[in-house]
Amino acid sequence: MHKVAIVGRPNVGKSSLFNRLVGRREAVVADFPGVTRDAKEGVMLYQNHRIVLIDTGGLWSGDEWEQAIREKAEWAMEGAQAVIFVLDPREGLSAADYEVADWLRKLGKPVIVIANKIDSLKHDAYLAELWGLGFGAPLPVSAEHARGLDDLMDKVLEYLPEDDEDVPDIAPIRISFIGRPNVGKSSLLNALTQSERVIVADQPGTTRDSVDVEWDYAGQRFVLVDTAGIRKRPETAIEDFAMQRSQTAIERSDVIWLVVNATEIGDHELKLANIAYESGKPVIVVVNKWDLVPDDELKMVEKDLNQKLFHIQYAPRVYTSAINEYGIHEMLAEAMKLYEKWKARVPTAELNRWLGVWLMKQRVPNFQGRNLKMYFMTQVETSPPTFAIFCNRDDYVTRAYEGFLMNRIREDLDLAGIPVRLKWKQKGPYKKKDDEDEEEATPKTKKQQAGAEAAAEPPAVQAPTKKGPSTKDKAKEKSEKFIERQPRTKRGKVVAARPERPRSARSRANDEK
Repeated sequence: MHKVAIVGRPNVGKSSLFNRLVGRREAVVADFPGVTRDAKEGVMLYQNHRIVLIDTGGLWSGDEWEQAIREKAEWAMEGAQAVIFVLDPREGLSAADYEVADWLRKLGKPVIVIANKIDSLKHDAYLAELWGLGFGAPLPVSAEHARGLDDLMDKVLEYLPEDDEDVPDIAPIRISFIGRPNVGKSSLLNALTQSERVIVADQPGTTRDSVDVEWDYAGQRFVLVDTAGIRKRPETAIEDFAMQRSQTAIERSDVIWLVVNATEIGDHELKLANIAYESGKPVIVVVNKWDLVPDDELKMVEKDLNQKLFHIQYAPRVYTSAINEYGIHEMLAEAMKLYEKWKARVPTAELNRWLGVWLMKQRVPNFQGRNLKMYFMTQVETSPPTFAIFCNRDDYVTRAYEGFLMNRIREDLDLAGIPVRLKWKQKGPYKKKDDEDEEEATPKTKKQQAGAEAAAEPPAVQAPTKKGPSTKDKAKEKSEKFIERQPRTKRGKVVAARPERPRSARSRANDEK
């Protein structure tokens, strides 16, 4: 792939142009200068060309980050086939613009001068001053309104060779560093890649945006993502947007390195672990700055870690030191092992054999004398591994029994350190109405549809035949005539009164008199 670098002084719209060309909001954009510090890469496709755009920080900013930003810009220029020099002609050329122009001439790279923030034709009058830089005709561009981008990319293609590189079929493994500010995420990335790819400083909040670093190791492609430190409460709008970018990086990752400071561990690490666990990604707890812990306090610190990170006790733990490069290879080996487990699929026959073993180990829960019945089990998804168990009543499942099954799945199926999802599917006469409605909504075959229509038709009504009362009905009618009101005894039993005896003719005559 070909590389094209975007350079310029601060606050001329380099990140806005970068986002417009790659087609998504990859870089943080703000109205004040000094937001971008690290060199950020993004891939775009244009006329069958795969181009890697590199967004750099503002050069000659005059602040404490000037030297570090210039070093990262020089790294971006090393493999670039062309350079896009961004200017803001409405403010006029400044001393920083002339400094950047002299620096570019010394590097000897093809330079394309663009005048950004030219929103309409009436602003083309500002272009005359840019001719004095000596790089040829400037191109009017508006990153905000997408004006002049095709002319810009056609000019870029003039400096690019034919793209005959084969795109690798194997997708890279994306691993993200997350953690609170100033725990050593950027230092670990530089130690792992053996380079000064990202800026490292003692003060917190150095990294303001997630930075993707492509890296090959032992024939395997990786994308290491250095994220901004996640605070409990963002203090500025930049920190708030940086935290959102970090959460987006977590969702796009395959494996997560949760970096914690060995000397400062609090509740915030548990919150970050929950964010990673809910995303369904395998988490590796990287205890950094382990060299700062005295030898006589190692056991006490490990005990403190076990207590505060009890919620994610299933996650593997690696002790590292970015300065001494201690534990760096263990980080990578553990990540590759968890990635293979995260993508694994267990056969259904093996799952049901284990299900029978688990049923014998632990008694199933019951409700009012009715036991939970589990019919069979299958894996429905990978990344993360998701299992479905078909049962008679899903409301009989208790949290304790579900936790028992989750632990058995991790231990017996060799999924230790992997977040596992478990779903319960109700089957049988106790199926919920929602499940029945879902089955009705599914399309049926012609044979099933014909059978359903035949069952839905009402039966033919036959004319009743004249038939006299049966002997049983006559006896019942006769007994009802002689039974009087039925009083209840103290025991609650119903007792029928005896029928009156027929009276003689003399008794009836006396009653008439």
